[in-house]
Amino acid sequence: MAEIKVPELAETISEGTIAQWLKKPGDAVSKGEYIVELETDKVNVEIISEHEGVLAELKAEEGDTVQVGETIAVISEEGTANIPSGKGGSDAGNQGEKAPEPAADAGDAPAQAAEESKPAGAGERVIATPAARKLAREKGIDLSEINAADPLGRVRRQDVSNFEPAKAEAASKPSAPQNKQPAKPAAESGKPVERVRMSRRRQTIANRLVEVQQTAAMLTTFNEVDMTAVMELRKKWKDRFYEENDVKLGFMSFFTKAVVAALKKTPYLNAEIQGDEIVLKKFYDIGVAVSTDEGLVVPVIRDADRKNFAELEGSLGELAEKARTNKLSLSDLQGGTFTITNGGVFGSLLSTPILNGPQVGILGMHTIQLRPVAIDKDRMENRPMMYIALSYDHRIVDGKEAVTFLKRVKELIEDPESLLFGS
Repeated sequence: MAEIKVPELAETISEGTIAQWLKKPGDAVSKGEYIVELETDKVNVEIISEHEGVLAELKAEEGDTVQVGETIAVISEEGTANIPSGKGGSDAGNQGEKAPEPAADAGDAPAQAAEESKPAGAGERVIATPAARKLAREKGIDLSEINAADPLGRVRRQDVSNFEPAKAEAASKPSAPQNKQPAKPAAESGKPVERVRMSRRRQTIANRLVEVQQTAAMLTTFNEVDMTAVMELRKKWKDRFYEENDVKLGFMSFFTKAVVAALKKTPYLNAEIQGDEIVLKKFYDIGVAVSTDEGLVVPVIRDADRKNFAELEGSLGELAEKARTNKLSLSDLQGGTFTITNGGVFGSLLSTPILNGPQVGILGMHTIQLRPVAIDKDRMENRPMMYIALSYDHRIVDGKEAVTFLKRVKELIEDPESLLFGS
């Protein structure tokens, strides 16, 4: 027998959630074949088998939280694979067959699971994961006393770990009568609802955003940029740029260049707070927010200050494609010093972006819109304008630095030749 354990993932990641088993008990497993997809706080990781044989036992179910080093499956190296009847053994039982693609959304709960996870009534069996049942037995806890965090009512290991009998008893005591009748839940009032379990990534995003709001003194300042010059320059050079570099020339590379130049002028925006110290970073690893079906991710362009426009566009394209196909690695997401987010691709006219902690600055780009602009006291013209927003941590960044940064970005975008030919 050989054990499949959760491998070391990264320094900051000690656990994950079983998103999808790619093999089922009785299936043949080849050495190096993917058998399970693990969802972590940042990315999904596919775990391979280092042994050949038959998957004999699953020790964790889909949706269970597992720790690094924990055994999640057992492979029999002498077993015989199941061969589905009527299919001539052509399905997943064949050794060496490529693992199926991960499900589009591991957070979706099957209808059967929803049915099985209805809250238990008197005499009914509580729905819980094997890991939760084991821990509850060890602690002597009655599973029926635990309020599950899972919207479908299934008790998980973390529910048992967080359970405090005193609090549960206090919560069960009837409270003082109130004049106001509580509103009925939508489902009880006959209104249609749908419960969808939050993916681990969405939970992490939610927790981190709330944490940033609570711990940082966040403030946002705004400016607007005339995009005329950069649009004309891009139109003039985009065909030649593509022919020579095999990548398209977009706006994001101009903004990345402008951000790096502005950060060099305002170094406290390229820093973070650690205890009672400010860590000023002398490198420029710029995160670029990318929207995916499973939530926002921020892959990082390493050493953006050393890259020319073609290299920036190549890095942007590669990271965006990896994000869309769920192929980002943990190293792609770690260690950014500043972030750029572009809500303009969805039509956002103006917003206040939230910091990507522990960073202390984030630049928000917005949609380009024709607006009348005063050229001088006698003339007005319709110009393609973009609002830009800088959210920053006021604990270490003063208003003067924030305004200086944003003004510098504006100046460079409105004089893009200095960026294009100066790099």
